[in-house]
Parts: sequence; C-alpha cells; structure tokens
Amino acid sequence: MTESRYALIVANDSYQDAGLRQLMSPARDAEALAGVLGDPRIGGFEVRIVRNEPSHAIAMRLDDFFADRRPGDTLLVHFSCHGLKSESGELYFAAGNTTPRRLASTAVPADFVRRCMSCTRARSIVLFLDCCYGGAFPQGAVARAAGDVGVLESFAGEKLGGGRGWAVITASNSMEYAFEGAELTQTAGPRPSVFTSALVSGLATGEADLDEDGRISLDELYEYVFDRVRQENPNQTPSRSVDMQGDLYLARSHRRRIAPSPVPDDVRAAMHSPDIYTRRGAIAELRARMENPDLSVAVGAREALAEMARKDIRAVADEAGRALSEVAVNPYPARLDFGPVPQHAPSPHRSVRLLGPPLARSCAAHPKEDWLRVAEASDGLDISVDTSTGPGHLSGGIVLKGVVGEGLVRVEVEMLPAEGRAPVPPDRPVSRDRPTTGVPAAGKPPAPAQPPGMPPPAGHRPMPTRTPVTQTPGTHEPRPQTPVHHPASGTLHPPPGGKPAPAAEPTTKPPAEPPAVAAASAATAARPAARPVAHTPAHRRAAAPPPTAHAPSASHRPQAPVGRQPQTPPAGPQRAPALAAFSLGLAVTSLITLVFAAVAAFRAVEARVYNTPPTTLDNEVARFGMTGSLLASLITAVLALVVVATARHSLGSSATPEASYAEGPVRATRVLTRTAKTIAIPVLTLAALILLTYLIARSHA
Repeated sequence: MTESRYALIVANDSYQDAGLRQLMSPARDAEALAGVLGDPRIGGFEVRIVRNEPSHAIAMRLDDFFADRRPGDTLLVHFSCHGLKSESGELYFAAGNTTPRRLASTAVPADFVRRCMSCTRARSIVLFLDCCYGGAFPQGAVARAAGDVGVLESFAGEKLGGGRGWAVITASNSMEYAFEGAELTQTAGPRPSVFTSALVSGLATGEADLDEDGRISLDELYEYVFDRVRQENPNQTPSRSVDMQGDLYLARSHRRRIAPSPVPDDVRAAMHSPDIYTRRGAIAELRARMENPDLSVAVGAREALAEMARKDIRAVADEAGRALSEVAVNPYPARLDFGPVPQHAPSPHRSVRLLGPPLARSCAAHPKEDWLRVAEASDGLDISVDTSTGPGHLSGGIVLKGVVGEGLVRVEVEMLPAEGRAPVPPDRPVSRDRPTTGVPAAGKPPAPAQPPGMPPPAGHRPMPTRTPVTQTPGTHEPRPQTPVHHPASGTLHPPPGGKPAPAAEPTTKPPAEPPAVAAASAATAARPAARPVAHTPAHRRAAAPPPTAHAPSASHRPQAPVGRQPQTPPAGPQRAPALAAFSLGLAVTSLITLVFAAVAAFRAVEARVYNTPPTTLDNEVARFGMTGSLLASLITAVLALVVVATARHSLGSSATPEASYAEGPVRATRVLTRTAKTIAIPVLTLAALILLTYLIARSHA
C-alpha cells in the first residue's frame, strides 16, 4: 500500500425539506470512518469530509476529487444520506437543499457520480453507499422502485477508464432502510449506522482480516460487513457489484497469523522419552523457549507443551499445563477509573502496560463500548474516553485477544454534564456536583457576582440571605451581623456602620429556610463557609472578583474535589487481618484444650471403673483436671467466634472495602476467619456434648 490513497466522505444529516426525515447517524459516521481511514497504521488515506453541503457544492467536490489523479491512486467515496429515486427511475443522493419533487436540480444524480468514476485515471475505485432507498419520499409521492431500487444497476454500463477496476458496496439495494441502530426513531442517540458501524469495526479491530495475513482486502471487508449487518438486522441486506482485477487491500491489520516454528529434534526426542524425568526436562526447555522474542519459536514451544498436556500421564500433563498458564495476557492495571470527567472536555488518557514475555504481549484490543478509544503505545496501550457521550456513570471493558488467550481491562468513568448546559433553578434541590454559593469549587475559579447596575435576568429570584455569626473574643454569646441585599447588583454588603467579617472562618447557622434552600444547605454543609454571596446566573459568573482569602483556622479542612465523596480513612490498616489471626489462635487453643479435656475424661472414667477400692466420678475428674480444660475449651471457642464476627464486621463496615484494605489483607482476613470458624464450631459442639454427658453421669451417680 505504497500508492497514493484518497477518501471523500459525504455526510448529510440535515435537510431543509420537511418531507425528508432528519438523520442522526451521518455526522458520527463521517467522524468514525474518517478516523480509521486516516489512521496511518490502518488505512493510510488522505481523508476529506463534506457535510451538509448543497447539491451543487457536493457535485463540485466530487468532480475535483476524481480529477487529476494518477493510475496508481486508490480512491474511496462514502455516501451517508438519503437515497431517492425519481418517477422515471433515476437514482439521486439527497443534499441539504434537496426537494423530492425537484430532484434533477436539487440532488446529486447517481449518473453524475458514475461519470466521474469513469473519467478518472485512477485504477482502483471503491464506492460505499450507506443510504436508505425509497423510505425518504414524502407522504403522497409515488416511488417508482417497487421492491427494488436497482442501485447497483445505476453504476453498471461502460467499463471504467484504464484501471484495475471499481467496486460499489451498498447498505441495502431494495426498498428497505439503511437502519440507524436497531430502529428508525427520532429518540435514538446519534451513533454510527449498522452498515458504517460494521465498516469501522472491521477496519479498526482487524476482525475483517479473515485470513489473518496482516491486510484487509475488499472481499474480506464485504464478507465481514455482510455477516455483521445481517446479524444485527436481518431486514437489511448489503449488496455489492465488483468489476476489478486482482485483490484491492484497503487497510492493514494487526491480526497476523504466527506460523509456529518446529521444536528442535533433541527436544522432540526428550518429549517422547520413556523416562519421566527426561520429559520433565523437555518441559523446562519448552518453558524457556516460550519466552523467546521470536514469536514463531514461542508459538511452536507453546503448541508442543499443549500436546504434552493433552497426551502425557497425569503428573507430566499437570506440569505442562502449569507452564502454559504462566504465559497469559496480563494487563496492568486491569481496572481503570477515570473518575469525574466533564462532558465535551478534552479526552483523558490512561496507560495500560502489558506484562509478560513477547508472546503474552502480542494481542489486539477490542473495545466493547463505542465511547472507549484504544491506541497502541510503546509499552502497552493508551486508553481514552469519548467525552461527547451523554452524562452518567459509564462502565465498560476492553477485551485483549492474543495467541495465549484473552484478557480484560475494566473501565469506569463518571461523565458530568457540561458547564452551563442545564443550569439548576434556585427553587429545586441542588446537585452536590455544582456549587451554588460564593464558595469556589476545588480546581475552579470563584463564582463572580452580577455586575453592579445590571438588572437581574427574567425569572431570577434571589436566594434568601443568611446571617453570618461572629464570635467575640472572651464571650460565648454570638453576635449576628445582618448584611444588606442590593437587588440591583445581586450582592450582599455589610450593614451601615458595621464591620466586615473577621479573617477567621465564620460559622453559618441559618434560620428557618424554605425546603429548596434547606436542600441546598444540606448539600454544602461539609464545605467551609465563606462570605455570603447571593445566587447569580451562570452566564454572569465569569466577571466577578475573587473572594477575600480567609486565614485557615485550626478546624479548617481541605475541600473535597467536586464529584467525589471524601473517603473515611481506615481505623487501622491491619485491624481486620490482626483480628482474623487472633481468632484463628483462639480456635486452635480451644481445639488443644478440648483434646486435653477428652483425655482427662477418658482417664477419669477408666480410674472410676478399675480402681480398687472404687472412687467417685467427681474425685477422678478433679484429679485429672478435666473440668478446667473443658471450660477453657468452651470459653476459647466462643471467643474465637466472637472475634471472627468482629473481624468480618471491620472488613465489611465500608461500602467499598478496597478503599480501606488492599486485596492481600482482604483475602488473608477471609481465609483466616473461615479457618477459625471451621475449627471453633465443631470444638464448641464436642465440648458441650462432653460437659452434658458429665452432668448426666454425675446426676445418676
């Protein structure tokens, strides 16, 4: 793919005519397809996008695109719009100014596109048509395409000039919609259509490389798109018409099949040796060869180990299986939390390293969600998030597929609404993610007040003012300072003759407030109080002066970042594991004392029966010390169960235990408490039975 490669993407999603339904996919179609075609590691095309242009502008862009090309050039054109057919049977592509009853003068004729293709000197031409045919006619118009629009026939006819050939691939060829998602509804969110989504996915992930030779041909891409579209929507059938010599490769692929290199003869002989130790030596050699930088050598060693794991005896097969499991896809970290991300902000990026030998790092990333972006980095993957996605909590994953298996990277992000898009009215409960007072949010400039002399906007209602309480040194009686509210400026000023609030942080204690204000106060109760400022509109906050800095008081605490709840630090990082270890010690102690009690009971009974002269049971029990051991066993078993419950309560007291304990202490706590419980419960039961038996025997003595 060393020749020049050019792509033109025509996308129309907005139409002046009311009879043409407004499409939602073309804008995203253009962006997604341009991204993969323009990527030098995938398509390597020079891409141009024409969006929502009138018909004459689109025709001029098409004419310029096909003109002055060389024979070695590869040209690709993608239409994403309405496809209309006139009453005489001619096919047209709708533009922004298209009128269905005046197609000849307001739409782009398919015949014009075909003539441009036939006149160019480029030898390789591909045309993708993601259009819905017949469904775009206004009510009352007659579609002369009963059952079939004949899209491919519109591009048949004379041979194209002097080249390798051309190909036309359509989203549908009959009277059916090129569906945008699962259904044609105005409420669906903007996302690539089924056809273009399959194109983008096949090129970006390399799954369209069916023979895994590192290149995606036009035939492979069509087969992949056909299967994907039919799987997602059986009512849509992609079609193609090809007049081309040889294969046309549209993109590169990372799915290159690795041919295994055969293992050396001496290693092969050791694999089949009758001596078990010789075969184990062969496993050690194959394990080392799996870490070879040459992937073909590593794959050959892996296949040999897999053969031994299937065919050898149990001991050797298990060792070969363990050697195979040592080389696996291992991303680090396996979980990414982007935290709060403002909508439409620059995309945040995180890095994921791929650990292990070269064979384990040889894998391809497949995002499971449309809002995830993955790019290769020097030591792993660069993962980013599309911030144009709607607000809310997003959870997804990236599947890593390689020769040695699959791995998964989980991704979490909290998408916050864009600033200024949906201001919260002052008479509604206020979200805790957006400040509503003069206290500046962490990492953001302070909210300014409305400029003096400007009237408040329509519908503006100033929030009830609050009375700051100041503490006079040497007294315990708070003295209120009532500020004066100026409606014209929207700010608060000290009362006449009053003094400004001291530098120390004041304590706010508002009187009875309306429910809406009380909700806002509850949301900001954990924040440090500041100079009272009236509520101002979001569009007037940019010009306000910063608030007067306050000297930090002894009780001042840093403000938590917006959108995150402060995490309570653990009472003791090792409390739960220590309690679990103590419970296990108590359980073992109870078991040991139970054994002593059982031995003492046996010896007491034996002495009671065989001693001459016979003695009482109480004397023998007291002589061998059974009662003390039995009570110690009962008490330690009960204490062990109590400590087990305390350790588990300490571990699960937080909604997110991993915020207080790492994964290792959590796992150790659970194992220790489970073992202690397994020992303590049977000991407690047996000790109770021995004590009950002794009491019954004593009562009948």
